Amino acid sequence: MTEGASPSNASPSSAAPSSAAPSNAGLFQPVAVGRISQAIVDQVRALIRTGELGIGARLPSERELCERFGVSRVTVREALRVLEANGLIEIRVGSRGGAFVTAPTTGRIGEGITDLLSMSALSAAEVTEARAVFELGVVPLVCERASDEELDELMAMCDDAARARDAGTYTVTMSFDFHLRVAAAAHNPALVMLMRSFREPVLMSLREAQHEGRQGVAEHRTFVEAVRARDADRAQRIMAEHLQRTARRVSGH
Repeated sequence: MTEGASPSNASPSSAAPSSAAPSNAGLFQPVAVGRISQAIVDQVRALIRTGELGIGARLPSERELCERFGVSRVTVREALRVLEANGLIEIRVGSRGGAFVTAPTTGRIGEGITDLLSMSALSAAEVTEARAVFELGVVPLVCERASDEELDELMAMCDDAARARDAGTYTVTMSFDFHLRVAAAAHNPALVMLMRSFREPVLMSLREAQHEGRQGVAEHRTFVEAVRARDADRAQRIMAEHLQRTARRVSGH
């Protein structure tokens, strides 16, 4: 991170203001309660959530942050490490370096959701129920928006899955990838992000259901055929039956 010219052991109160401080420097307020580094993390996170710090915004230098927060450089660095670990900032080095606001990746979001599900002791049945609410809602959009090329790709995935099934190499990951591609055919990036973030919980539920490839692949194929016919009602019925079968397995019925 680019620093000012003052020695690193200078106290925050004696450090000269940075002449190149970002215009957002005035957003930060002194902290003096609880664990100070966490208070800094909370303040920066709140500014990002409200949009006062947008994606790509450069935070002030460490020295300037020390002045604004009224803390030591060690405390600022600890807070920046936490923000970076949470995927909220990216720290770059060099003449154009610094701490920049970034968007958490869907992979990181997915890890957080998986951790939340594990700590909350949610069951595979609850995960499957949530899938039904989400995926059945996506079907009408897919029937309306999916291109012929996307439908060809989905059918090719069914062919690949059938070959894997016959070879005994079919996996629950292949099932999830199909459902993710269906969500992508709705042409709404938010839906794709939500589906990707739910990857690990879905795989967990499929493993617990002892997912059987043969029937699942057949249902995938008939679903694509219904979407190609732009028959949203039929496509929803097929998807509902597909998910209900998984729900019965994880519930033991």
